[in-house]
Amino acid sequence: MLNGQLSLTGISHFAGADAIARLQRSVIFAGLLGCVLLAGCTTGPRAPVVDLTNAPPTPASGSATGGTYVVKPGDTLYKIARSNGVDVDTLKRWNGMSDSNVLSVGQVLKLSAPAAGSAAAPVGSRPVAKPSEQSTEPVPLPPPGEPGTPTVPPATPPETTPSTTPTAPPPAVAETPKVARAPDAGVINWAWPANGQLIQTFNTNTKGIDIGGSAGDPVTAAADGKVMYSGNGVRGLGNLIIINHNNGFITAYAHNRALLVKTGQEVKRGTKVAEIGQTDAASPRLHFEIRRQGTPVDPLQYLPQR
Repeated sequence: MLNGQLSLTGISHFAGADAIARLQRSVIFAGLLGCVLLAGCTTGPRAPVVDLTNAPPTPASGSATGGTYVVKPGDTLYKIARSNGVDVDTLKRWNGMSDSNVLSVGQVLKLSAPAAGSAAAPVGSRPVAKPSEQSTEPVPLPPPGEPGTPTVPPATPPETTPSTTPTAPPPAVAETPKVARAPDAGVINWAWPANGQLIQTFNTNTKGIDIGGSAGDPVTAAADGKVMYSGNGVRGLGNLIIINHNNGFITAYAHNRALLVKTGQEVKRGTKVAEIGQTDAASPRLHFEIRRQGTPVDPLQYLPQR
């Protein structure tokens, strides 16, 4: 058989009997050669049949070089173990790993047992990847008590104490110091403008004295005179009264709750001109000043001793 069926009848039209005989012998030889070749293919030694059902997967091409593997983004220990024909526990033991979830991009893993006498590299010696190259696999927190995990003692609840409402301490009461009288103290008949205790003495900052009291206590004129100002237009002094006296003296009464006189009104020594308050002040008080020719002087040098 050559190219299907060879028609000897058709060939006889173009060749003689000798040519036909030679052609028949060629056909027989070709058939015998084909049988010999076919027999050689089927009776020779066969390739072994391997059961791949439970065989480990063939290592991924190019994934490891020289018995090591470099961790890439998205890798997991399970994936690396499967692709390189080892189990996860063995891979962890070879690399001294205690947690299969802790991987870093660029970390070099051993894919074979360490040489005799050499120990697996501790986990702490692995290269640390940049934050942008960290493995996306979640890293669970180690259980309490695992080495390397700081133990935080439980918070101790604060001791509870009965709640009390803090009360503002009363203003310090200063004893009225004995101050030498001013040479011109007798020019005007002075009187104390309030009955409370002295809580602030005169200095260059205060420019006067502070007398304590309760809101609503009376404020009286320290001497005869005329009201120059009654209002609250001076910052830091609250409701303020200024009285003009003889011989270049004026007095000032600040932080009042109520003003009882008007500008231009004549008043006598002891006349109630206001009520103690705490406008622009931390507590109820009267801030009292005496000025001589416009200069603040210590009121205790003019007021009568008490």
